[in-house]
Amino acid sequence: MKHIHGSVEVVCGSMFSGKTDELIRRMRRAVIARQKVQVFKPAIDVRYAVEKVTSHAGADFDATPVEKAANILEKLDADTTVVGVDEAQFFDDGILEVTTRMAKNGIRVLVAGLDQDFRGEPFGPMPMLMAEAEHVDKLQAICMVCGEPASRTQRLVNGKPARYDDPVVIVGASEMYEARCRKHHEVPR
Repeated sequence: MKHIHGSVEVVCGSMFSGKTDELIRRMRRAVIARQKVQVFKPAIDVRYAVEKVTSHAGADFDATPVEKAANILEKLDADTTVVGVDEAQFFDDGILEVTTRMAKNGIRVLVAGLDQDFRGEPFGPMPMLMAEAEHVDKLQAICMVCGEPASRTQRLVNGKPARYDDPVVIVGASEMYEARCRKHHEVPR
């Protein structure tokens, strides 16, 4: 059964803040409530299993990888009542129209993604998704330098902070990420 009113919920924050864990938790609750769920993720996300969303803590949930946002509507089952979208920052701007259309059709849409890139700037379509959502939760991680709450993602390349002019998305580079607070987040120019 479709929801009386569809909606969009966004879970955002830095890396290691628990966004995917929270998406999985909400999807599992929908399954317990006997709702028909589908989860989608960008095909670019191949860090773990291709057909699963997987948190850094190891939780996972079946998911369908798609190349672009419009593919979600093509792969959406007619009886689906809850849709999860992980790593939404990697989708094209069409994700806003897709989530809005699903919500207008009575679907509860749960979106998880990084709200900021490694520079500390708004990431992809996330600001628009957050503005359009009925509910937004911003999660925090723990700063790897001082242990305070962290809202930023520090990219390190060869152990040093990535430079501002480095590409936002690097595929196959020897890089790592840490959660950082505002004080310890560094982006040299």
